[in-house]
Amino acid sequence: MKTFTILLNGDICVTQRLHNQIHNSRVIAADGGIRHAESLCVMPELWLGDFDSSNENLLQKYSHISQEFFPSDKDATDSALACERALQEGAQRLILCGAFGGKRSDHTLSHMTQAIALAEKGVSVLLTSGHEEGWPILPQSFSANLPVFSCDLPDGCLFSIIGFSDLQGLTMSGVKWPLLNKNIPFGSSLTLSNRICGTFYCYLGSGKAILLASVSVP
Repeated sequence: MKTFTILLNGDICVTQRLHNQIHNSRVIAADGGIRHAESLCVMPELWLGDFDSSNENLLQKYSHISQEFFPSDKDATDSALACERALQEGAQRLILCGAFGGKRSDHTLSHMTQAIALAEKGVSVLLTSGHEEGWPILPQSFSANLPVFSCDLPDGCLFSIIGFSDLQGLTMSGVKWPLLNKNIPFGSSLTLSNRICGTFYCYLGSGKAILLASVSVP
């Protein structure tokens, strides 16, 4: 599966798990996300955006990287533009690295809705800061005909499922508080603060959600 890592300008905690996830992926930096390249030991093949969050030191340090400039007054975020370029290059899986944190909560929320929209088109998406990961949860018909959703979350890690709509027929196993064919109204906190207990599986009949996991187990 052709994987692209998109470097975003949110927070990143460099962990071995994160290094393993981005290993051998192609890398595109979105504006200020280039600041994470050194700590992650990667060299982007493309650096794009309006460059309003890239200081002069970064511009000089990475001047050798192919750059694509966009005006500040545009109809898409630098993150969306970077994902679009990766898809044009044949990306089947995207890792949005630096998708959480930073000074702009609107960007964090946008990354989550963007991930859901990409997943609906059949693109595998992981949102990550190193400490926190996000995975779109969609019905079977949207998820490459897989009967269930599963990801390699470490045993004991805390996670929540945040619904972006009413959730119908939610089933979870391998967790402290399992669910079986449960309907969850939009805005419910029922699916917050669960824990992984073994191999995690999830099935959703209808709706849209994001699984947010704190992967650093205390």
